Amino acid sequence: MRFIYNIGIYLTGLVLKFGALFQNKLKKGVIGRKNTFNILKNNLSTSDKTLWFHCASLGEYEQGLPVFTELRKHYKNHKIILSFFSPSGYEIRKNTPIADVVVYLPLDTKANAKQFLDYINPELTIFVKYDIWPNFLNELKYRKLRAILISASFRKEQPYFKPYGKQLKKALFAFEHIFTQNENSKKLLNSINYNSATVSGDTRFDRVYNQLDINNTLDFIETFKNNQLCIVAGSTWPEDEALFINFINSEASKNIKFIIAPHDIKLDRIKKFQEKLNSKSVLFSNKKDKDLINTKVFIVDTIGILTKIYSYADIAYVGGAMGNTGLHNTLEPAVFGVPIIIGHQHKNFPEAQALINHGGMFSIPNQTKFNEVFKKLIIDSDFRHKCGSKNKAFIKNNKGAVIQILDYLRI
Repeated sequence: MRFIYNIGIYLTGLVLKFGALFQNKLKKGVIGRKNTFNILKNNLSTSDKTLWFHCASLGEYEQGLPVFTELRKHYKNHKIILSFFSPSGYEIRKNTPIADVVVYLPLDTKANAKQFLDYINPELTIFVKYDIWPNFLNELKYRKLRAILISASFRKEQPYFKPYGKQLKKALFAFEHIFTQNENSKKLLNSINYNSATVSGDTRFDRVYNQLDINNTLDFIETFKNNQLCIVAGSTWPEDEALFINFINSEASKNIKFIIAPHDIKLDRIKKFQEKLNSKSVLFSNKKDKDLINTKVFIVDTIGILTKIYSYADIAYVGGAMGNTGLHNTLEPAVFGVPIIIGHQHKNFPEAQALINHGGMFSIPNQTKFNEVFKKLIIDSDFRHKCGSKNKAFIKNNKGAVIQILDYLRI
């Protein structure tokens, strides 16, 4: 089984190199991994005390950030190494102040694992959610180095819980403790005789709740909104945007403002979307000297400000669940106490189902239901506020994972 896994990693490397010839994102990852060891060599010495944080991508980074932040405060004399597997995480957070060194994680070969750990020799390693790499983890265990997994979420169909998943199952035992998001994940770990687990909840609740303590003001959004009802659609894909095009063009009244933040901010795609709108629209990148007050649709063709924009929403829509791309972060708008609408493909997102059950989120399968739910929330302000309040209360009631993790680490 180990041999098959290692062959699989080797083949993955070949596929990534081939794909890099055609995809810029894959190319960045391939080139970035080539530079990892040089970056470590040039930024670390054998006398450095270190911590290692690993995240698959940007979402896991945001999930782990409240824990990383507290550890950064506590371990002031340590260098922190932050690794990503995906370019979407590395390219956006390669200059984060939370870490001293940010790198791509090399492919999970035995040789890479040994060389990587020779350089960093971490006093503590934290993996976030599910990015389990057996060779790295087994090498950590062999060297008797501490490692924990936080915000873990497991499903019974995953290889860890199947007869053919022995290699991955073994890797889980490299963690001295696993903090799970829910009771079912803990039970699954217990079913393979892993018993050092705690149900702490999802650190994302702590992350988004902290957003309330910072300044979320954006002057240009305040000017655009102009005290009118505002609908914010975050991380949208073409199938989401098609719904909004129809609604804005045929159903929406004049006194409603729309902020659309596409997930893919390529200019040609945004231009096509903009051309289909019958109402006046403006791009973030072209907002200077524009009449924002009399503009109906504001299109966010940049990254990094969506969370703050949600604070201006009266109703939020979160993209990704109308198609198969995967639902984006619904907790970010929820913390601001607004009702949320999503698509119908949210099976693997338990927090979404929980918000639906709690009464603050609505799942829609088509344009007809989309129009119906939006009209109800627009017209009935009492209903809108009640739904939003349920979402904010849900976030508040589920935070606290960070405290449990830090308590375990005796910080």
